[in-house]
Amino acid sequence: MAVLLAIESSCDETAVAIVRGSVGRPAEVLASEVFSQIELHREHGGVVPELASRNHSLRLRGLVEKALNDAGVEIGEIDAFAATTGPGLASSLLIGSTAAKAMACATGRPFLGINHLEGHLLSPFLDRTSVPAHVALIVSGGHTLLLDVEGQGCYRRLGGTRDDAAGEAFDKVGKMLGLAYPGGPEIEMAARTGNPEAYPFPRSMLHDAHLDFSFSGLKTAVLYTLQREGGLGDIHDLAASFQQAVIDILVGKTLRAARLTGRSLVGLSGGVSMNRALREALREACAKAGYDLVTAVSDFCTDNAAMIGFAALLRHLAGGESSLDDDIHPNLPLV
Repeated sequence: MAVLLAIESSCDETAVAIVRGSVGRPAEVLASEVFSQIELHREHGGVVPELASRNHSLRLRGLVEKALNDAGVEIGEIDAFAATTGPGLASSLLIGSTAAKAMACATGRPFLGINHLEGHLLSPFLDRTSVPAHVALIVSGGHTLLLDVEGQGCYRRLGGTRDDAAGEAFDKVGKMLGLAYPGGPEIEMAARTGNPEAYPFPRSMLHDAHLDFSFSGLKTAVLYTLQREGGLGDIHDLAASFQQAVIDILVGKTLRAARLTGRSLVGLSGGVSMNRALREALREACAKAGYDLVTAVSDFCTDNAAMIGFAALLRHLAGGESSLDDDIHPNLPLV
């Protein structure tokens, strides 16, 4: 039975988790602590890298101590230490990876550098003994990615965003509509009482042969609509119409990926997967097409260290580790 301590600090959440597991058994999350910096960045309308890294430094030690205490584990009982090493903000990644390496060096335990996207990808399977073959949709503030997954560590890129990620588009459109940061939850809330067919926004590249995404044209269409109407459009209808366009694109591309690969299982992860309308639309579409859908529990959709710990646990149990000399990679691709 291995016990790992993991740190996630790729952007503006400071997170620490302790995960335990062994081969053939589901992982146990013994502790999962997250300090969100949303309130700190809200007045700036987005993440300020220097502010984010400074607050990672201020909060990390306390979160490590709390996680150890909540898990009932001494630091000497940790078998390996893990941290996100990319992609993300360089100054933020450095805080978490340096702390994990220091603890690994001090205790003589292995260090594992984990790809943030792999953490999201694997998060729906935290309660399983293995990662089954499936088509994965990762949709977050910085990434929109479709993958063919053979199993843990065996990934093939099917498509990705050519410009804005879906979550980024939500934030930018939210700002256009005068909503608070982050825009995703605010748009979802406004959309609940709006008409999703009020505005015929484009579904960019939905019927193209490839599986890439583009949301910049949709974002521009919202801007032109606001300019044409003098900013007097119904905010609820605008939010609902924009959200529906994003959902149609994500669902349509994901189902086509499942058909092309022959996979019968679809995995949905990332911060935008918290959107209930997206979850319901994808679940309904999968059921109609004869596919199963698996999603991460809500606590592990947004950035967290449990998903990093789970990815690290699987690699550790397979005999893997990283060098203490390995650097961070702010633009690290998954495949």
